[in-house]
Amino acid sequence: MHESSPTGRTAPRVSIVIPVYNREKYLGIAVESVLRQTYTNWELIISDDGSIDGTLDMAHNFALHDSRIRVLTVEHKGAVHALINGFGTAKGEFIGQLDSDDLLEPEAVELTVKALDEHPEWGMLYTNYRDIDEQGRLTRVGWRCSIPYSREKILTTFMTFHFRLIRKSVYQQVGGFDPNFDIIEDYELCMRLSEITEIGKVDDFLYQYRYHPDALKATSKLEIILMAKKIIELALERRGMSATHRLNLQFNPMFSLELI
Repeated sequence: MHESSPTGRTAPRVSIVIPVYNREKYLGIAVESVLRQTYTNWELIISDDGSIDGTLDMAHNFALHDSRIRVLTVEHKGAVHALINGFGTAKGEFIGQLDSDDLLEPEAVELTVKALDEHPEWGMLYTNYRDIDEQGRLTRVGWRCSIPYSREKILTTFMTFHFRLIRKSVYQQVGGFDPNFDIIEDYELCMRLSEITEIGKVDDFLYQYRYHPDALKATSKLEIILMAKKIIELALERRGMSATHRLNLQFNPMFSLELI
């Protein structure tokens, strides 16, 4: 792993990690949303997963102009490895993730830090979010965060969606991201976090989640479902519930015809 970074700075309180792979079209917009934060004691870690377009040049250019930005570069191994590298080098007390094609609202860091300071029992918090389209137009309110969080409900529904801010000490306590769940690694991490700490929520809409054709994973929906099943079954074992509860997985197939 190679890193470009400034020296001689005091440690920031917040680390924001952007994992990125071939996102020169959107990375600049994501980084600018961090630069616009009303809270300024942060570092931005752009963790590049072996991009072969202009992404890395763009990232280095941002780092040249703002000493709070660091760039990590590794060979292409997948998003979860970029996340692990980024979180592993984070210097902040709190760590957050921004996907390379999404945006933070200007008060996202300020309001989430304030909430964690007011609730020392929270090891992680999350916020409301809105969906945007390829052109950045708001399309709808994000549905996941409309589901109230509970330690039990997360077993079957992933509601602790973007934006999340995690205490680094708690992230380290659970062992960080598991590379075996590189499709939905964030759900698996939040599941383990829910078992050792309280999770809070800020009701403000502080994140914009972009839907566009390039964001569609090559992984099939069935693979995602089966991986979620494994995550839940492991959680039931850790919680001592596997002897009394069985996961009921229901499929609701739909068929349609399209011209070829």
